Amino acid sequence: MSTSTSATDGTAEAPLPPLPQPDAVTQFFWDGVAEGELRIQRCQSCGHYLHYPKVLCRYCQSDDLAGERVSGRGTLYTWTIAVQPFHPFYVDRIPYIVATVELEEEPGLMFMTQLTDCTEEDLRIGMPVEVTFVELHPELTLPFFRPVQGRT
Repeated sequence: MSTSTSATDGTAEAPLPPLPQPDAVTQFFWDGVAEGELRIQRCQSCGHYLHYPKVLCRYCQSDDLAGERVSGRGTLYTWTIAVQPFHPFYVDRIPYIVATVELEEEPGLMFMTQLTDCTEEDLRIGMPVEVTFVELHPELTLPFFRPVQGRT
């Protein structure tokens, strides 16, 4: 995977973002993102949600798993501020808030994400948040979270 390209006039273009490589286990998630839906894998045998997607349920060992649309609502569990880019694409995007959100569908169902539409001073544990889909590049849209509209 290339991280940058050169323009025909000799100037360097902006680096490409790291792009996901969906497989049979994760394709449902990326299909959901493309449709503006947050989908989380759920065991069809015991009903538990699993994130990150797995090939077997960690609760009952069933392989009867499916991606299901979730509400996209949760609460802020914890966060940190990224001040060092992990990839050339992010050099001009720091600092940003990296967060763990507990999704409302199940206690302990955590989702790592980036928070948007708020400042570090706005943050508090338990703050209600909701998903929003952010196009970072024409080839990359990601589910971020933001404070529930009208509340911080």
